Amino acid sequence: MNILVLNGSPRVRGNTSQMIAAFADGAQSAGHHVDVADVCRMNIRGCLACEFCHTQGNGTCVQKDDMREIYALLKEAEMLVIASPIYYHGLTGQMKCTIDRFYAAAYPSRPPKLKKVAMLLSSGDPDMYSGAMFSYEGDFVGYLGLEPMGVFTNQSYDPGVPEALLEQIRAFGAGL
Repeated sequence: MNILVLNGSPRVRGNTSQMIAAFADGAQSAGHHVDVADVCRMNIRGCLACEFCHTQGNGTCVQKDDMREIYALLKEAEMLVIASPIYYHGLTGQMKCTIDRFYAAAYPSRPPKLKKVAMLLSSGDPDMYSGAMFSYEGDFVGYLGLEPMGVFTNQSYDPGVPEALLEQIRAFGAGL
């Protein structure tokens, strides 16, 4: 299976990156192909709401930025993993810009191979996930009709992800 992981963390070796590494290790051990797009290091601008993609562009965005790389990966992806720390009750701004730009990729329907979605989230407060869950359930499960595969949360102020959670995420990847 081709899996696209969108990393919305600006921290190169932060908790979100540790969770991604565990997932990728497990999924690759089971023979899956995993691409990780580090959206915080890419030049992805916000949606212009110009409707070019739905009128003249036939699903192609008018903007010429690094989102084109994400669009190419989405065409082959069978599963999407959204990975982000929680910033101000939701996903990071960089991740939000990326998700908003799915508007073009979802025209006239979702990418045909894309069937599943999961989330890896990290926050120091266990009550801060409602914004990210709204996006997961509304944008991906509801609007795109993807099969929900699970949400894994790291709830610690301390740097580093507990090994038990990393093992759970690794096993999830291996079990796909």
